[in-house]
Amino acid sequence: MLDKLSLDGKVVIVTGGGTGLGKAMVQALARAGANVAIAARRRGPIEEVVAEVESLGRKGLAIPTDVSDSRQVEHMVALTLDELGKIDVLINNAGRTAENNPAPIWEVTDEEWRAGIDTNLSGAFYCARAVSKYMVDRGSGKIINVASGFGLRGVRDLYIYTCSKGGMLQLTRTLAMSLGRYGVTANTIVPGFIPTRGTDSFRRSLPGSGDVIPIGRLGQPEDIGPIAVFLASNASDYMNGEMIIMDGGGLAGGYAPTGHAPEIPIV
Repeated sequence: MLDKLSLDGKVVIVTGGGTGLGKAMVQALARAGANVAIAARRRGPIEEVVAEVESLGRKGLAIPTDVSDSRQVEHMVALTLDELGKIDVLINNAGRTAENNPAPIWEVTDEEWRAGIDTNLSGAFYCARAVSKYMVDRGSGKIINVASGFGLRGVRDLYIYTCSKGGMLQLTRTLAMSLGRYGVTANTIVPGFIPTRGTDSFRRSLPGSGDVIPIGRLGQPEDIGPIAVFLASNASDYMNGEMIIMDGGGLAGGYAPTGHAPEIPIV
């Protein structure tokens, strides 16, 4: 059984792999034996993570990439194939939260909407499109999308993030239905609230502690690593179109930290 969890010899692309959840997944994947191509907009963080990968005896490749630009995505895929020889797994983790301050819909600008959707959803589509034909031709491959519990519920005045992450779930399902017959699977990791630097811009709309989580604590980036290893490994070969929700039980009781007050004081 443990042999099926080994990633020895596999090549994985992780977008948004220089910080936060992406970095934690890269670290876990490398410890499990994978060679990893790490893509993100800033070169510095991904080069630091590549050094960690190489310190474990694995191959690492830093590829500065803005996933909202399809030409940069195509370059990322081509360079990975040139340098690492193949692509077994794509993890679509890159996300943008800068525009995600809760605001009435009439205050959300076209530019904010496009920037968030282009990175969080269109970027995942571009990456999946860029690797899918290659994976289909070789008869195997795994696409792993990182969504959010907020893709499964509404949140007061948080339009861009919830819509983009909900779209990620549908992208996964459509990829699964379309590519499964060719040996290519698609699944989604659905994290709960895990505080990182990237969540600072909309943290006031989220729970401030683990008191509302049945397990009694908020998530940590390291919690996502083993899930990424499982979905990237042969142990998950019969999973397709599925969601793995990793939120300490936050959705189990129907609790939704939306900011909505069911009773409004009369003033």
